[in-house]
Amino acid sequence: MDIKIETRNLNLYYGAFHALKDVTIQIKPQSITAIIGPSGCGKSTLLRCFNRMNELIGGVRIEGDILLDGKDIHRQGINLTRLRQRVGMVFQRPNPFPLSVADNVSYGLRVHGVRNGISVPEVVEHSLRATFLWDEVKDKLDSPALALSPEQQQRLCISRVIAIEPEVLLMDEPCSALDPIATGHIEDLMRDLAERYTIVIVTHNMQQASRVSSDSAFMLLGELIEFGPTLHIFENPSDKRTEDYVSGHYG
Repeated sequence: MDIKIETRNLNLYYGAFHALKDVTIQIKPQSITAIIGPSGCGKSTLLRCFNRMNELIGGVRIEGDILLDGKDIHRQGINLTRLRQRVGMVFQRPNPFPLSVADNVSYGLRVHGVRNGISVPEVVEHSLRATFLWDEVKDKLDSPALALSPEQQQRLCISRVIAIEPEVLLMDEPCSALDPIATGHIEDLMRDLAERYTIVIVTHNMQQASRVSSDSAFMLLGELIEFGPTLHIFENPSDKRTEDYVSGHYG
């Protein structure tokens, strides 16, 4: 089985607090993996490990291995900018910059550079088409991104990540600020993007996890309790704690 991201006995500490405990997981390429569990269980902490964003927080200590395509992302000499280009992040709330629609999408190109033979306008159009936003904003490219609806802003933020050609999309509660109709649009988009990217999503929404993901990981108090096909996790879990959570008994 091909593996895109793998952790082996991953432990993470915020100072003296043990936030992740011996987490071992294998994430398949070109699929959607959902990380579920109650608040404070380590879901977002695990997600941010995959592009080393936790290290922006003081007092963080990490033990164990994190592999991307079989290579340790903590190895000496790794280029963090390149890592975060390969493993992009979409945050909980839309966070467009106070720039035009086009400048939001092209922003990352200023850091990472434009692909040879392709112009910035081509990248902008390609990235907006990938999120089905082009037809809605092609006449508003010079307008402020903050004037878009929240759902359009979230798709714009995904376009901004796609513009720098990532391999992995990390999504931390990407629909929590959206209404049900807008959430449906983002879920449809995720399914389409999973044909080209590896997607890992953190969600509190059990229905969303069951709708969009092929695999699910249930976390509790920093531990990975159960990981496997989403259908198995929701219909025939191996651990009583998983069953209690997905059935709504707690969390």
